[in-house]
Amino acid sequence: MYGLADCNNFYASCERVFDPSLAERPIVVLSNNDGCVIARSNEAKELGIAMGVPYFRIRELVRRNDVAVFSSNFVLYGDMSRRVMNLLRRFAPAEVYSIDEAFLDFTGFDEETLRQQGLEIVRTVRRHTGIPLSLGIAPTKTLAKIASKLCKRYPKLGGCCFMHRPEQIEKVLRKFPIGDVWGIGHRWAALLETRNIRTAWDFTQLPQEWIRKRMGVVGLRMQRELKGEPCIGFEQMPADKKQIATTRTFARDTGDYEELHRCIAQYAAACAEKLRAQHGLCAEIAVFLLTNRHREEVPQSYESRLLKLSVPTDSTLELTAYAAQLLRQLCRKGFVYKRAGVILSDIRPKCGVQRDLFDAADRARHDRLMAAMDRLNAVYGRHKVATAAEGFEPFKMNRNHLSRKFTTDWAQIIRVKST
Repeated sequence: MYGLADCNNFYASCERVFDPSLAERPIVVLSNNDGCVIARSNEAKELGIAMGVPYFRIRELVRRNDVAVFSSNFVLYGDMSRRVMNLLRRFAPAEVYSIDEAFLDFTGFDEETLRQQGLEIVRTVRRHTGIPLSLGIAPTKTLAKIASKLCKRYPKLGGCCFMHRPEQIEKVLRKFPIGDVWGIGHRWAALLETRNIRTAWDFTQLPQEWIRKRMGVVGLRMQRELKGEPCIGFEQMPADKKQIATTRTFARDTGDYEELHRCIAQYAAACAEKLRAQHGLCAEIAVFLLTNRHREEVPQSYESRLLKLSVPTDSTLELTAYAAQLLRQLCRKGFVYKRAGVILSDIRPKCGVQRDLFDAADRARHDRLMAAMDRLNAVYGRHKVATAAEGFEPFKMNRNHLSRKFTTDWAQIIRVKST
């Protein structure tokens, strides 16, 4: 048996933990630079606030309905996520799937008491962190995902849905929209719609030959998972990333090359740090620039450039230089840009990579320098040691609705006043 623990409206729930007055009040959380909505409470969803909508478009709606607005506080959310995941590991092996989701391995647990154990997990997480949890338990990961969605739809379940009997699973699948099944994207949902496949149960009845031809091995695996046959393994250690990206929306539109260069250098440095953390090397780097599509009066552009590296690297010095080279090719006069990013791909393990006989760089020296930089930044804080291209101060984002770092900064913890 597998479990899928999903924190309900996680970002909004984190804000509510430290301000009980927000209970039942609509909440939205904004992206970097307070650009667009990236999280909503149920009350905000009921007001019709869509995911990804620019904040300036809903200002009046927010004002009329007393919606609480927060800038994204990823330091707080990351720490609260760590606390939830550590609690889950007390009960069963956990595979962290995202900041607010984790799969649990209930192999060997007594099925007669599994629902009660699930309810205890939900109660424990709520009691220790204040975060509401939806826990779905089923024979496969895909079915566990569906079961966790049922928890949110039916509050009477108490936060835990144990879906294991064949007749129980069939009843659910006959009503569950195929587009909401884990792994079925918009493209496949549209394809299945042409075959009049509207529910998960309809999908399980399709011939395997048809699925193999149009959806490949991934589609067959999804069908078997829906039929109760586990096909997606359990990984306690997160797999290394195949692609690493750092992208940001600017606080204001800019066409200044020096400012763009500093941004791109910082993004490349952030990517390099993540790459070294997983002991990898990259052989491709890409840079993109995006104008503001909401400003129709200015020229529009979305361009990117990709560079294949002759020698894979994890050096901030090299990756920053490569990113700057691509930026020079992209940046055009007369354009003002709203968003930019650096993407590393073709990532492979650092150990066992064959070196180039004609590589002129002193790799051992680069490794020592990067290791020293990472150690200093880990001890004294990010950006304490940086390349000159990154500048002396990180760019400050527009975060006019930022809550405090309640759990990670002694100066910002909650103060209790006695009366």
